[in-house]
Amino acid sequence: MKILGCDPGVHGGLAIVEINDGAAPQLVDAIDVPTIGTGAKERVNVHAVQEWVLHHGPQHAFIERGASMPRQGVASTYKFGRSVGALEAIIALCNVSLEIIEPSMWKRALRLKGKDKEGSRQRALEMFPHAQHLLARKKDHQRAEAMLIAVYGARSLTLAKPVSVEIPATIGGEL
Repeated sequence: MKILGCDPGVHGGLAIVEINDGAAPQLVDAIDVPTIGTGAKERVNVHAVQEWVLHHGPQHAFIERGASMPRQGVASTYKFGRSVGALEAIIALCNVSLEIIEPSMWKRALRLKGKDKEGSRQRALEMFPHAQHLLARKKDHQRAEAMLIAVYGARSLTLAKPVSVEIPATIGGEL
């Protein structure tokens, strides 16, 4: 099963992680969120994201809940909100089930502390050492966070699998 992890924002990241029958998650691909325009007109390239998502065909997606940051300006908050909405819409329109998760949930589950972006990059390198080329720069933390969000999502899906319980019929066929 392929899981899409999304660190939202105009300068966010997307990652596809595959899980198969309890095996360790395998990284399929990770990219920066494609954008068009510059400066105040920079926005998510919805067609490029849609093409990437459809190409990989994930069954589930997990996106971090977006929120404004303290002391963040109105224009940048608006730009961030637009990008989060665009990413959520693209995922939904690609018919991929989407779950919005709290940053504190996935960071706690993966034992990350606070807002340390470098810690996320290092944890992703530990989990996916073959992804060195995707995480070579400190500013590649958004790809790392997308990978970790996908891993968290894969774990939560694995834990949430329903257990089939066989209910025996009572005498006379009544339950």
